[in-house]
Amino acid sequence: MQITIAGAGIGGLATALSLHAAGFEDVVVHEAAPEIRPLGVGINLLPHAVRELTELGLAEKLAAIAVPTAELAYFNRHGQAVWAEPRGLAAGYRWPQYSVHRGRLQLLLLDAVRERLGTHAVRTASRITSLRHDSDLLVGADGIHSAVRSALFPDEGAPPWNGLVLWRGTSYGTPFLTGRSMIMAGDGTQKFVAYPIGDGRLVNWIAEQPLDGEPPERGNWNRPADPAAVARQFADWTFDWLDVPGLIAAAEAAYEYPMVDRDPLPSWSRDDVVLLGDAAHAMYPVGSNGASQAIIDARVLAHSLATTGGTAAYEELRRPATTALQLANRQQGPEVVMRLAHERAPDGFDDIEQVVPLAERTEIAAAYKRTAGFDPVLLNSRPSWSVR
Repeated sequence: MQITIAGAGIGGLATALSLHAAGFEDVVVHEAAPEIRPLGVGINLLPHAVRELTELGLAEKLAAIAVPTAELAYFNRHGQAVWAEPRGLAAGYRWPQYSVHRGRLQLLLLDAVRERLGTHAVRTASRITSLRHDSDLLVGADGIHSAVRSALFPDEGAPPWNGLVLWRGTSYGTPFLTGRSMIMAGDGTQKFVAYPIGDGRLVNWIAEQPLDGEPPERGNWNRPADPAAVARQFADWTFDWLDVPGLIAAAEAAYEYPMVDRDPLPSWSRDDVVLLGDAAHAMYPVGSNGASQAIIDARVLAHSLATTGGTAAYEELRRPATTALQLANRQQGPEVVMRLAHERAPDGFDDIEQVVPLAERTEIAAAYKRTAGFDPVLLNSRPSWSVR
C-alpha cells in the first residue's frame, strides 16, 4: 500500500512512524517548507501521547530533550492558588507528562522517520495543494490551513476567532514552585501560562487577553510582537513566587497569535483521502491537547489501516472524541476554575473552599481528563494500538 502524507509537522511525522511500525513501508511525507527547522516554542505532551511515543520506541530520546511535568496548578490573577494536581508518574500514570520545545520534538521525529523509512521518506519544498496523488491513500496532516481539508471542504472559509489574542515566548528566569510546575493564572479573560522546557531556567510562557478589532493573519504563529509591550499588559501581575511582567520582558522575541480553531467536521475522509491532526480538528490551545491528539490520531489511523484495510475505524473512534474536545475547549476546559474563582471572588479570597469547593474543582479536572482521553485508570488499562 502506497501512502502519501501532506505535512511534516508532529502529526505527519508521527503518522509516518506509526505506519512503519504497523508494517507499511511505502510511505512518503511531503513538506511545503524548503527546510525543516526547529521553530516554535514550548508544548506539552500528555501521558496518553507519551504512551504512544514510548510504544514507537522513542522514550529515551524524548526524555533526553524534555522536562517531566511535576504538577499543574491554577491561580487567580492575584497569584492565589485555585487548584493544583500532580501530573505524569506522580499522578498514577504509567507514562510521564512532558514539557518540550516543539521544534526539538519535531526534529526528533524527523530523525526517526529518516532512520527507519530512509532519507528520501521526507521530501521538503514539496507542497500538496489538491486531492490529486498517485498513491493508495493521501493523509492530510498539513495543519490548520490544510490544503487537503480546503479541497474537501472548499466553502469553509477562515478559522473562526474568539476575540482573544495570545503572545508566546521563551525566557530565562528563576525556577518557580517545584521547578517543574506548569502554572496558569487568570480570571477567565486575561491569562498567563508558564512552564520550564529546558535546563530548569528556560521557561515557555503564553500571555492571553481580548483584542479590539479584527486580528491580522488568523492562524499565523510567527507574527512578531514586542515583549516589552506585552509585559505592560501584565504590569501588576507580580506574585511572591513569580514575576510575570519580568519574565515576559526577558524574552528575546515574542510571537502574536489570534486564538482560532476549526468547526467540527461531518466527516474526515472521502475515497482515498483522510484528515489528521489540526487539519481534522484544530482546537483552542486549552488543556495541552493539540500535539497530543495528533499523535494519538497517527497511532489509531495506522492501527485502522493495518487491521481493517481502511480508515472507517479510525474516523469512527477519533472524530467523535476530538469533536467533544474541541467543544470543551471552547468552554475553557479545565481552565474554567479560574473564571469561576474570579466571578465569585474578583478581589481574591481567604479560603478557596468557600469560593469553589473541592468537590467542584475535582470534578472539573476529572471530567476534562475523561473527555480528552487521559483518565489515568482508563489509559493505564486500555489495550495498545500497536499492531502485533
